[in-house]
Amino acid sequence: MPGMSGRMSTIVKAKVSKLLDRAEDPAETLDYSYTKQIELLQNVKKGIADIVTSKKRLQLQEAQMQQQVVKLDTQARQALAANREDLARTALERKQGIQEQLQGLDQQIADLETQQQKLIDSEAAMRAKLEAFRTKKEVIKAQYSAAEAQVRISEAATGVGEQMADVGMAMQRAMDKTEDMKARASAMGELEDSGTFDDLTQLGPAKDDIDRQLDALTTGGAVDDELSKMKAELGSGSPTPALDAAPAEEPVEAATAGDGDGTPAK
Repeated sequence: MPGMSGRMSTIVKAKVSKLLDRAEDPAETLDYSYTKQIELLQNVKKGIADIVTSKKRLQLQEAQMQQQVVKLDTQARQALAANREDLARTALERKQGIQEQLQGLDQQIADLETQQQKLIDSEAAMRAKLEAFRTKKEVIKAQYSAAEAQVRISEAATGVGEQMADVGMAMQRAMDKTEDMKARASAMGELEDSGTFDDLTQLGPAKDDIDRQLDALTTGGAVDDELSKMKAELGSGSPTPALDAAPAEEPVEAATAGDGDGTPAK
């Protein structure tokens, strides 16, 4: 479907643009742009150097050809003086051809000089723009850093930043868990007081609240009956059983003096 594909393409582009915008650092972007402009300036300088090199080669070739023209002219004169008109004509023909080549070289050298001057002017203008861009770049970077620091300070002070928001959410979760734990502890204490929880250390079957109330009534009645019986016994004068006393020791009779063999005296 053309409409659906167009919408999907728009959404994808919007998402990618948003991600790139969040990931883009103005300082890095400006530095990258400055680097690329420096590369362009270097390319212009390299172009100027290449043109100057080509022009120098043509000028050297032109100088050699001019020397050749002078040499051919001299040879033509010498041949004519020696009655060798044919050789003089040949030398003059070669001279004429070289002079025509020199005219083409002059035009090429002039064109190269024109291109060289244009590149020199472009390089000077580009250098001036690059220097202005560098100054403006540093100003923008400083302003961006100051604004970014101000935003972070404001977010930290007001608590609207992402990190502060995370801290606030963590604190809220901790408070919620604390309140839940306090409520659970209170509920456990209330259930324990009401006897809902069984004592795992007791022997025999577990007792509920009704069993405990019945046991309390039974125990209380038995205590009351025994107390009444003790009161009745005390009122009738019945002696109370005493603890068994320890038996008294018999007195030891003093030994009378006997005879030397140890028999008692009569």
